[in-house]
Amino acid sequence: MRILLLGATGRVGSFLVDLLLEANFEVTALVRDEKKIKVKHDSLTIIKGNTLNHTDLSLALEHVDGVISALNTEGENILSNTMKQLIPLLEMKKIKRFVSIGTAGILQSRVEPTLLRYLSSESKRKSTTAAKDHEHAFLLLNQSQLNWTIVCPTYLPDGPITKKFRIEKEVLPIDGQSISTGDTAFFAFKEFFDCKYSKSRVGIAY
Repeated sequence: MRILLLGATGRVGSFLVDLLLEANFEVTALVRDEKKIKVKHDSLTIIKGNTLNHTDLSLALEHVDGVISALNTEGENILSNTMKQLIPLLEMKKIKRFVSIGTAGILQSRVEPTLLRYLSSESKRKSTTAAKDHEHAFLLLNQSQLNWTIVCPTYLPDGPITKKFRIEKEVLPIDGQSISTGDTAFFAFKEFFDCKYSKSRVGIAY
């Protein structure tokens, strides 16, 4: 099985590279700067390109069985604009499985269930720019034919894989305060294959 990894040079993506290779999967990484990939492996194919470029995405999807995205928004709607390019390509190529790293802001609020967390009194965000981009990506996926899952971490400090965390469908686990980059990657990796939360957002926290 070959998996396309987007955001492979990021804090969560770098863990995903290691997890996928350790599990003996073939990995294609589409990156803007290939020098940031420190891993050398026979099963890792690195393609220099941009997720906003239709040609680059189409090339990276050749012979791929599924996609994991750990892309950042970078305040430029990169995530949702990538989804506009990526979703039609996945549907055309009949690549169904897609897992993305999102944000707890796009989970449902516990105190105001009709609202997303970032729009509710639960939110402590000073800026909603990134959350809006994640929301737009979520809406695009929800309208698609893909077998998607969005992993939604709360505060995300750098940290190792402990495999000890809580998850909850569509909402953040009660009193969840943080989750490490390593455990976020580990859950996304497992969920890609387990498919326990198809077409769902999943809150993850300690």
